[in-house]
Amino acid sequence: MAERIWDSFLTERDKAVFEASGYGAQGGFGERPALLVIDVNYNFTGDRPEPILDSIQRWPNSCGEDGWATIPAMQRLLTTARKKGIPVIYTTGEVRADRWDRGSWAWKNSRTSHPVPSRETNQDGNEILPDVAPEPQDIVIKKLKPSGFFGTNMDSFLTLLAADSVVIVGTTTSGCVRATAIDAFSNNYRVAIVEDACFDRSQASHAINLCDLNAKYADVISSEDVVQYFEGLPEGLFDLPTGQSV
Repeated sequence: MAERIWDSFLTERDKAVFEASGYGAQGGFGERPALLVIDVNYNFTGDRPEPILDSIQRWPNSCGEDGWATIPAMQRLLTTARKKGIPVIYTTGEVRADRWDRGSWAWKNSRTSHPVPSRETNQDGNEILPDVAPEPQDIVIKKLKPSGFFGTNMDSFLTLLAADSVVIVGTTTSGCVRATAIDAFSNNYRVAIVEDACFDRSQASHAINLCDLNAKYADVISSEDVVQYFEGLPEGLFDLPTGQSV
């Protein structure tokens, strides 16, 4: 079997347990997928590609260059999905100006209550990167917590679309991607996570969470495999938003 990104982080015991336990079976694609783009905004990428330790001085949650490295794979997935009429759903954050609604986020990060760091741009951190920006027919969901499902209309919209599966890209692998994937799994959607279109600020967390998600909740696969899957689907599967005023 080809080496996976997480193999170098596993002990020999870990590898033996996974082999013997039955975890990691391929769940397979659904017939009516939606592409979920999780939190690909300036807060998590910074405003330019640069080493993470530089980026987090101005954007405390940034994943630095690793985020920007995934953009080409996301762009190809978005182009293919839109060409085939597959729904694209984005999530991004939303917070009050006084940050009161950050709630429990403040308990686990010492910088949450600090003033916004000074930077050359007044860019809204929750703005989705222009490189992968939503188009008028796409759906954008605002959220306060990690999962794209928690306190949002995600499940309602997927039901309206009659989707049976989700393909997830974005960030962070160990946080919002993981939480969204587990909630999708819990709602009985088939789940695929695109390895080369997800990113995290911690290399170890990225690899180990992909390992765990692949073992129990999702298929962790390449963007090339997803593109081939999308291209093989019939056109006109979905009644998508028009993106036009009525």
